[in-house]
Amino acid sequence: MITQPQAMATPTPDPDEERRRIQTARLLAYRDDGPLVHALAGKLGRGLPPVPATLAALLAITAVIVAGLLQPGPMLLVPVAIMLLLVLPTAPRDHLGRFDWLTPPLLRGAEFLSMIAIGLTADVPKWLLFVLVYVVGYHTYDTVYRTRQSIWPPAWVFHAGLGWELRLLIIGAGAAFGVLTPVLALLTAYLFVLFAVESVTSWVRLDKASAQAGADAEQDLEASPEEAMEQATGEAEKG
Repeated sequence: MITQPQAMATPTPDPDEERRRIQTARLLAYRDDGPLVHALAGKLGRGLPPVPATLAALLAITAVIVAGLLQPGPMLLVPVAIMLLLVLPTAPRDHLGRFDWLTPPLLRGAEFLSMIAIGLTADVPKWLLFVLVYVVGYHTYDTVYRTRQSIWPPAWVFHAGLGWELRLLIIGAGAAFGVLTPVLALLTAYLFVLFAVESVTSWVRLDKASAQAGADAEQDLEASPEEAMEQATGEAEKG
């Protein structure tokens, strides 16, 4: 007797493993690492524990500010160096520790604190600093909201957005060379256009797809049984 070959059953993914994968992906997205971090992450071994290292960076930057060590010139690169030395090596970690969810808010707080401290010391317009923090904050909010709806921003956005590390390097270099105001203005304008346009177009595209799906479903519900039978018969005859 000839038997038909049975199709190989698709293995069911482990729910716990899938949860861990999604948790890692979300926290890594919330970090907003840029091209420099992604280029170096594979060369750092296991890396540093995310929460202690990021908290240490935040406290060190705060101590530098409180001690009055920030002065116009190359000293404005100190917060940037602290971030790169302590936070960048945390990128290889899987962020599955019990308190690793604290890493993104600590990192964002350290980034904003560094931006504001460098900007105020370099005497740039306060409104410009506010707009930059708002733009980066909006990008963070948009990322969090999307991932909670299971809608992941494309990977190129994080690279094009430069990541926290390149944003701080650009700001620190501009401050060290005494040209922070024009550098900050260009950086803010670039990030505003990038994040706003990408976010709006993505949500409009999603809204159109949802509306089309809803319209198709409504049309199917409004069709009478006779129309549905006639359509099915017509399709069968064409076949």
